[in-house]
Amino acid sequence: MTPIITTLPPESLDVPWAGMPHRPSLKAITRRLAVTLWVACIVPALLFYVALVTINISTAVVAALAWTYAAIAWQWATKRSLSGLLVLAVAVLTVRTVFTLSTGDTFVYFFQPIVSDGVVAVIFLVSLATARPVVARLAADFYPMDRDVAARPRIRRLFWHLTLMWAFVGLAKGGLGLWLLQSQSLVDFVLIKNISVISMTLLAVVVTIWASMLVARKEGLLATA
Repeated sequence: MTPIITTLPPESLDVPWAGMPHRPSLKAITRRLAVTLWVACIVPALLFYVALVTINISTAVVAALAWTYAAIAWQWATKRSLSGLLVLAVAVLTVRTVFTLSTGDTFVYFFQPIVSDGVVAVIFLVSLATARPVVARLAADFYPMDRDVAARPRIRRLFWHLTLMWAFVGLAKGGLGLWLLQSQSLVDFVLIKNISVISMTLLAVVVTIWASMLVARKEGLLATA
């Protein structure tokens, strides 16, 4: 997880597809992607790091978890569709936080994401043998996906290759995290890992968007304006 905290207006916690054309514009897709990543990944990381360096680790883990639950609660209260990425973040942070606060073992809090990255990478790899790789299951967070669109050969190949790429990203994050955890102080570990992981993730996101736009244009899935 990781840099002066700003907050989005409540309505930005979810960008529902309801009311949008079946073929949303690139701007709409990019905005939805940015909001989803901001809410589910970046804000919890920022809250965690700021609380860690200014207060203590217990406050940091609670702050990150509280944000994700608040985001989920807002989406539920306003009857917006829940983000799959946000639900995943809540699940992971809940397990980490409960274990850390109940045992007082902060090492496990930082080691668990390394294990999680490895497990998630394996899940991504295993899902390649199924009809719906993991990326196909998350795609509706970012595009109004129906069965007909998801079944198109180009779309299925795109989901397969993106799932494979994100599996390797997970393995790379886990390996980097393990090395940093063994070689750096706690504060340096959090800072360097967050910068590295965010940079790695953003690069993967850029590749994902680029590949998806190429396929979407070939399939006529983007609005012209």
